[in-house]
Amino acid sequence: MLDLFLLSFVLAFIGAGFRRPFIFVLAYTYIDVVSPQKVSWGILAQIPISLIAFLCAFGAWFVAEDKNGTRFSLRQFLMLMLLIYCGMTTQQADFPIEAAEKWSWVWKALVFAMFLPVTLRTRLRIEALTLFMVLSIGVIVIGGGIKTITGGGGYGNLRLLVDNNTGLYESSIISAVSIAVIPLALWLARFGTIFPPDWRVKTFAWALCFACALMPIGTGARTGLVCVVVLAALILRTAKRRMLIVSLMAAGALVSLPLLPAEFVARMSTIGNHQSDESASTRVAVWMWTLDFVKDRPFGGGFDAYRQNKLQYNAVTADQAGDNNTALEYRPVVDEARAYHSSYFEMLGEQGWPGLAMWLALHLLGLWQMEVLRRRFRKEESEAFRWVSPLAEALQQAQVIYLVGSTFVGIAFQPFCYMLVGLQCGLWAYIQRVKAAKPEPFRKPRTAGQAPATA
Repeated sequence: MLDLFLLSFVLAFIGAGFRRPFIFVLAYTYIDVVSPQKVSWGILAQIPISLIAFLCAFGAWFVAEDKNGTRFSLRQFLMLMLLIYCGMTTQQADFPIEAAEKWSWVWKALVFAMFLPVTLRTRLRIEALTLFMVLSIGVIVIGGGIKTITGGGGYGNLRLLVDNNTGLYESSIISAVSIAVIPLALWLARFGTIFPPDWRVKTFAWALCFACALMPIGTGARTGLVCVVVLAALILRTAKRRMLIVSLMAAGALVSLPLLPAEFVARMSTIGNHQSDESASTRVAVWMWTLDFVKDRPFGGGFDAYRQNKLQYNAVTADQAGDNNTALEYRPVVDEARAYHSSYFEMLGEQGWPGLAMWLALHLLGLWQMEVLRRRFRKEESEAFRWVSPLAEALQQAQVIYLVGSTFVGIAFQPFCYMLVGLQCGLWAYIQRVKAAKPEPFRKPRTAGQAPATA
């Protein structure tokens, strides 16, 4: 029954796109995030629905969409350069078979992110994409939150929609992404028009945020806890009642701490001393190996270049031998072919210094653009634009959380994160089109003999 329901839902979703072409974009977003073909075990698993939705979205835009005023922005150009560069390094990759496998989905993530801004021509479309991104993550985390509350979970043990530890279903990735969507969910609860923000919408939004906040506990991923701290700091940055919020956060932490699983508390305690945890020690060793690797290979080794690493380090275990004595035990560990566990070192090892520079420029420029929009529209009271500053702030917060979380997990090419980039580019392009169509009120008026400006 589940397989039949998913098949019917996906086919109906794609079918609706023939009536409203933008629905193809939303359908691909849902399919790329939730991966219903992985949840299914029947016919749907045999159909390339992701590729079908991808081609339909591009074809419908090319045939039916209005293209007046379409511009190719600097960030889209950076993604194009990154796409071309990654294609070149894939041709020269140290592990050509594995690199080709990763390239098969990386290029779609980059192309779709470049394509998104040209489709987001109205506020309704911007909101619709935001809504589908949040709800698609909700499909994954709501069940995970319920399992966490009922006693399930633990590092590597929380079973989400599929028993698959890849993509968004990997513990550290979903814990970081779920925290990143909280600001977007709260924005929808305040400014949404598809589902007007009544008590039902706000209740669901807060329940979804609670489920997202449970993901670091349910997965036992330290990355998620770091992202929660970053989110709290970002909220305080622009909050008006900081002392009240700090007091509520402190009270919530004190109340929840005794209720946390002992395994979760023990795992979080290793954040301060990476040598006491083999997983954390391995990450540092891989990062050191990557820095040595690019000394001789400044252009990287292509996708999955980490497969050639060989690591040797000492894991330290501390045992209390008395009131004031601590015995340190050094245990040599030898490992090989360990993943980067960091987006920054993933980019550096696979794409070298040029790839890392383009990737950083792409995200830093996004932070700057969202800050420009946040400041420019923060005092806007009109219904037409008062939603812009809060959305820019929410997108900026989501991107900061992603950039911090990606320090500890390799999600440099995670498709959902590039959807965030595409959404930012779409918002920026929308404001630029509006400014071009409607001059700023502080511009000097045209004199009597001056020719009118071209529309």
